[in-house]
Amino acid sequence: MLSYRHAFHAGNFADVLKHSVLTLVLDYMTRKEKGFHYIDSHSGAGMYQLADEFAQKTGEYKDGIAKLINEQELPEALQPYINLISELNPDSEKNGLDLYPGSPGIAKRFMRRQDSTHLFELHPTDIQHLTDFCHRWKKAFIKQSDGYQGVLGLLPPPSRRGVVLIDPPYELKEDYQKAVNTIIKAYKKFATGTYILWYPVVQRERINEMESTFIESDVKNLLKVEFCLSNDTDEYGMTGTGLFIVNPPWQLAKQMNQVLPYLKAKLGTHNSSFSVEQLIDE
Repeated sequence: MLSYRHAFHAGNFADVLKHSVLTLVLDYMTRKEKGFHYIDSHSGAGMYQLADEFAQKTGEYKDGIAKLINEQELPEALQPYINLISELNPDSEKNGLDLYPGSPGIAKRFMRRQDSTHLFELHPTDIQHLTDFCHRWKKAFIKQSDGYQGVLGLLPPPSRRGVVLIDPPYELKEDYQKAVNTIIKAYKKFATGTYILWYPVVQRERINEMESTFIESDVKNLLKVEFCLSNDTDEYGMTGTGLFIVNPPWQLAKQMNQVLPYLKAKLGTHNSSFSVEQLIDE
């Protein structure tokens, strides 16, 4: 199945959580001079036009990044992410938002000469957009192939430093366990890497199964961050979003405890909730 297009959802509340964390992780990685690999299993188009028919059809960004972009008093930990979006939209206060970066767009802001970027995408339209976006990005390597296998094939990286983002569309139910199992296999090959696994909260039991699989594995130092707009429900639809992060930067839990109350206040309601939980110790 290749029907999923992230353009419908670019800049929504789930992207705000995912990309604010990715920004903090990449910022942390660049504090050392030594290069690192960034590996993205489901890269999407790279950059999204919020004025196009996809984004306008759902308007999800209006209840996500659009509510934050011109705020003056931000938590310090959210500032790098908002600065990046502002740089892409210098006239946002007057003209609103035009561009929103996917995870490759976030990564491009941070990657240096000594760093290497590896992007996987299967969708025939998005792979073309991604290729166009990465034109002249010399150390970006793009493949139209299975991202799960692609991740495993690149580990361990020569630098022994790496960030892996696994961000499937979850069109298939088996993606939940497949994503977790990929990280468990990757961890066996490269235990010091940082792994970020995004998930939607649609059916709580699937998240519980992912958590149990991690806990029963050999993976250490696992942080879980979650932001839910509303309570869990048996009805269809995403009520929340979260991330499992293996080997997070040492300050990330503290930073997210600053960011999440702010996101709840700006994007949520009285029914919204958030959590930051160290599931597995180092």
